[in-house]
Amino acid sequence: MPYDTSVSPTPRPARRRRTLLAAAALGCVCLIAGCGGGSDGGAAAQPREGGGGASSTPSLSPSPAKSSPARTTSVPPSPSKSASRTMSGPLSGKTVVIDPGHNPRNHEHTREIGRQVDIGTAHKECDTTGTSTDSGYAEAEFTLDVSHRLRALLQAQGAEVVLTYDNDRPYGPCVDERARIGNNAGADAVVSVHADGSAVGNRGFHVILPALVRGGAADTSKIVEPSRELGTRIVGLFVRTTGSAPSNYVGANTGLDTRKDLGGLNLSTVPKVFIECGNMRDPKDAALLTSAGWRQKAAQGIADGISSYLRG
Repeated sequence: MPYDTSVSPTPRPARRRRTLLAAAALGCVCLIAGCGGGSDGGAAAQPREGGGGASSTPSLSPSPAKSSPARTTSVPPSPSKSASRTMSGPLSGKTVVIDPGHNPRNHEHTREIGRQVDIGTAHKECDTTGTSTDSGYAEAEFTLDVSHRLRALLQAQGAEVVLTYDNDRPYGPCVDERARIGNNAGADAVVSVHADGSAVGNRGFHVILPALVRGGAADTSKIVEPSRELGTRIVGLFVRTTGSAPSNYVGANTGLDTRKDLGGLNLSTVPKVFIECGNMRDPKDAALLTSAGWRQKAAQGIADGISSYLRG
């Protein structure tokens, strides 16, 4: 409710003796407790966005994430680690890598993201711009917002969380680098967050699993089964938490799809899945994806699936 901005009635002037006594009393209080706006006298510090504060359900901005200015350095920064804010909990000792799909500024660097990279079995673009809703809400903004919410939920359970990027570079990372970040972190689970751009009428979410691939730098033989277990847990808990149905156009209503053409999966050596949270090009799905309340549910569903997988 709004604050009461009304002004209290002004009291009648007190006698001089009472005024002097009150002033003297105030002076004593200031000598003992200190008065004024010292560095410790302000309001309590607020937790940073996405941090693992005392609450397991932190308050997050209902607005889509805003892009911060790009860094001018030509050297990509390191992945965003959050171990310093990790809490104790059921996921203590576990490392989760969250991969927010695309980058809000990829469209400004089409030459850079268009270069070909080796995905083990073929060559593909470094990255793509992603899709958007008809109203212009970009997939890359959606993925960052959900990833921040997901990070906070996992940290509250004690996990160490690494983001492949956190709006801290002008484009990318490339798909092969995204895979390396998860590998180098020795992640117990990696989830790449996306939203689809299919035809109107195509609705629902689906989780993409790695196929059995061997070729070049790609060998998914050790991660196929654990990745399927991770994906299956996410599907079940995403349905329960969001109320969304599995995709009606991919995966035969199972919510699962297996692909061998994604470098982020082919090059992974740790359990990893992608999740397409909905179809941005369908008006009904877009209404969900643009809702802050639904995005929180989406993050919770993914977090519950990851937690279920990691706890066994």
